[in-house]
Amino acid sequence: MNPLLDFSGLPRFAEIKPEHVNPAIEQLLANNRALVSTLTADASAPTWKSFVLPLEDSNEHLSRAWSQVSHMNSVVNSPELREVYNANLSKITEYYAELSQNLKLFDKFKAIKASSEFAQLSSAQKKIIENELRDFRLGGAELPEDQKERFKAIQEELATLSARFEENLLDTTNDYAKYVEHAVDVAGLPADVLQAAQEAATADGKPGWKFTLHGPSYMPVMQYAEHRALREELYRAYVTRASEFGKAEWDNTPLIGQILALRQEAAHLIGYKSYAEVSLATKMAATPAEVMDFLNSLGQRAKPFAQKDLDEVRAFAAEKFGMSELDAWDIGYYSEKLREARYGFSDEEVKQYFPESTVLPGMFKLVETIYGLKIHATHAPTWHADVRFFSITDHTGQLVGQFYLDLYARKNKRGGAWMDDAITRRRKAEKIQTPVAYLTCNFSAPVGGKPALFTHDEVITLFHEFGHGLHHLLTKIEDLGVSGINGVEWDAVELPSQFMENFCWEWDVVRHMTRHVETGESLPRALYDKMLLAKNFQSGLFTMRQIEFALFDMRLHDDFDPQGGRSVLQLLDEVRAQVAVIRPPAFNRFPNNFSHIFAGGYAAGYYSYKWAEVLSADAYSLFEENGVLSAEVGHRFWSEILGRGGSRPALESFVAFRGREPTIDALLRHSGMVEA
Repeated sequence: MNPLLDFSGLPRFAEIKPEHVNPAIEQLLANNRALVSTLTADASAPTWKSFVLPLEDSNEHLSRAWSQVSHMNSVVNSPELREVYNANLSKITEYYAELSQNLKLFDKFKAIKASSEFAQLSSAQKKIIENELRDFRLGGAELPEDQKERFKAIQEELATLSARFEENLLDTTNDYAKYVEHAVDVAGLPADVLQAAQEAATADGKPGWKFTLHGPSYMPVMQYAEHRALREELYRAYVTRASEFGKAEWDNTPLIGQILALRQEAAHLIGYKSYAEVSLATKMAATPAEVMDFLNSLGQRAKPFAQKDLDEVRAFAAEKFGMSELDAWDIGYYSEKLREARYGFSDEEVKQYFPESTVLPGMFKLVETIYGLKIHATHAPTWHADVRFFSITDHTGQLVGQFYLDLYARKNKRGGAWMDDAITRRRKAEKIQTPVAYLTCNFSAPVGGKPALFTHDEVITLFHEFGHGLHHLLTKIEDLGVSGINGVEWDAVELPSQFMENFCWEWDVVRHMTRHVETGESLPRALYDKMLLAKNFQSGLFTMRQIEFALFDMRLHDDFDPQGGRSVLQLLDEVRAQVAVIRPPAFNRFPNNFSHIFAGGYAAGYYSYKWAEVLSADAYSLFEENGVLSAEVGHRFWSEILGRGGSRPALESFVAFRGREPTIDALLRHSGMVEA
């Protein structure tokens, strides 16, 4: 049997080959189209059981098969896999565009909404029907036939362009290598970074050290390398990826213009002024103006702190190192020097206390404590030898969910960190289908026989992605369309992930997930106290950077004309003039690698990180008030937020948990942006 057509259990990753993709997708599409024809030809009144469930079953099969292909394309990319992925992406996009424009299907859902059965449906099922009706309108179902064809063609072209944007970024990143032969040129770099760089050079048959644009190689250079020319060279390569400064076939510049123009055209076709309005139709925020008011208000509070951060690092570099001017490739290096001088520790020192072999059990212990769960390693077929698999059970031993963990950076793996769903919880006859998630990061792999060591920032990233995973895995909803992360407003989906980050700053959590890689000692309380003092070091700069990206994204999709006289870079300069305290050099091509909005689903939604941070900080404050390891509050969070999925509006879930609507105060306090 084609492994992509087996839905009886976990994906058969060890058996999946590129040649399985075409026949599997073609068969599933044919099956689904035949079912749609049967359902729409049926003259009897549609019901949940006769109409919604069969459609849900068939679409889930397609979704699960494509999820496996898409995931492998991201984590073990190869020319053969890329070819079949791109060949089938347009078919998948075309099918879903057909569904969203099928007036007969639309009429069936409207008939259910108008029927006497609707009142008998569960709240989750009602929400699914309402979401479907909204999505038909957003998908162009009510357009004239000629405009439907154009709308569908736009969706297919956008899917192709977004995939190519991500591929260009991956290819540019993979293509770069800097080989260094002289020890003086790698001064200041941590021993484990040097060892990994040396092993990489040796693997290529080269002497010395190899540095790349992958995070575990690039970031330490910017933070620790004393050789300024090395920092500058890598910085230039990194910020000009997929731009006109490299290979023409990998330049994302023309793709950006095409993507923006197509999104704008699609928005106009379905009666919206801008793509931003389309994006917000499925989010908590109501209008682009509301989002920009939120960002500008937060920016006004944060900008003085950001300016203070920048002034301090400039003054420090001038006084201690005689640096009269700081370039973009200097900020990270002198910021780290300032942090070490001010707080008496370095990231590298802290890193020695966070081996993977202790961090993971510590994170699992936290989840077990506040939710009453058990997490244990088990076995499943995987796509790479480094990938591990875990099961979550409740206090009765009942299986709650499972997840894959793929932690290390490698060639042919997309950068960044993310969670995605492999299987979603739902009721199938008398059984509950157990949810399964992918958790993916890009940390440094183990070197020299030692376990992988994480910086504290990487620990925070791991907790963040695990928060997303728990949102998917701990759902109690049994209807697919609003189970787990399905149906959750995009600007609320970051709430559980950012909420989890807070625990990385709690002594009663941190002390259980640290053990020095050499001595075996736990993190000293004195070092933890220094970390806590430094927690909000340059938080003003970080906040303003996020606001800059979010405003740029929103304005790109709201008031920017892709066919007008201004370029994307000119708009970015306008935004920076308004909010930024650090102005990057003119050669910086940030938009060309802004994959969140051009390839990752965050278009006119990047603000979600700050929006959800308000929710997450305020939610966490209830733990602070009742004990951060409170099982009672933990179960309330599970019951009212994690467990509810998209079965009700996110604001209702928040109020049910917190007892009131959110306020910004906790975020400002957590970020240190309140006057002492």
